[in-house]
Amino acid sequence: MLPLTLAIITRDEEARISGAIASAGDVAEVLVLDSGSTDRTVEIARGLGARVECVDWPGYGAQKNRALEMATEEWVLSIDADEQLSPELMAEIGALFEEGAAYDAYAVLRRNHWKGQPVRGGVYGPSWKTRLIRRGTGRWEGGILHETLEAEGSTGRLKGFLEHTPYRDEEDFLHTSENYAVLFAKKAHAAGRVSHWWDRAFRPLLHFVKAYLLKMGFLDGKRGFDLARFGAREVAMKWRSLRVLAGDSTL
Repeated sequence: MLPLTLAIITRDEEARISGAIASAGDVAEVLVLDSGSTDRTVEIARGLGARVECVDWPGYGAQKNRALEMATEEWVLSIDADEQLSPELMAEIGALFEEGAAYDAYAVLRRNHWKGQPVRGGVYGPSWKTRLIRRGTGRWEGGILHETLEAEGSTGRLKGFLEHTPYRDEEDFLHTSENYAVLFAKKAHAAGRVSHWWDRAFRPLLHFVKAYLLKMGFLDGKRGFDLARFGAREVAMKWRSLRVLAGDSTL
């Protein structure tokens, strides 16, 4: 049994929570913070032996910091319900505890999946994410959107992938993009930002060029083209949402 807490925040994740928990294998504690699920998420998690805490929703970063504080083990491995730890990654984590940790935090290579295949390039290509940390040596930062786990000291890297399937289909992609657009608008408006006509006209195009060409989204063929196109649409929604929130149609 690995001496760590697997921490997951959830809401209406009955279709994916079991896969996330099972991917970690035998760990000392599974902690699920649920914020109002109306499906069987809580029932399934408890059936798999998880400790489930039902709490309110203060935002992504704040919720994950709650999990860090509620964890009972010295080490906390934080994943989302739409992520699964590969066998190679779990083997590496097991070896880490056998040999002794050289760092207080570790990053893993998260690999996104779209339409059943891993994404190779573009803005959704593999990226390093700090997810394993010694409790008390770091916190989640970033407010209501795009939170990151910031460690106080140096961070090591682990082998193996953290497999991420953020969108079930195109409809789910669009729905999630709409939610992110609203969160972006709220955060940007609170910071005093405004949406100018050139933001709405050029930022989506620049995103597409960056995703498909500069970051080599073309390596994924039509899937890469579609992801770049969907991403550009999300950028457009963000800046339109900010304009609506500001209530200024002249910008």
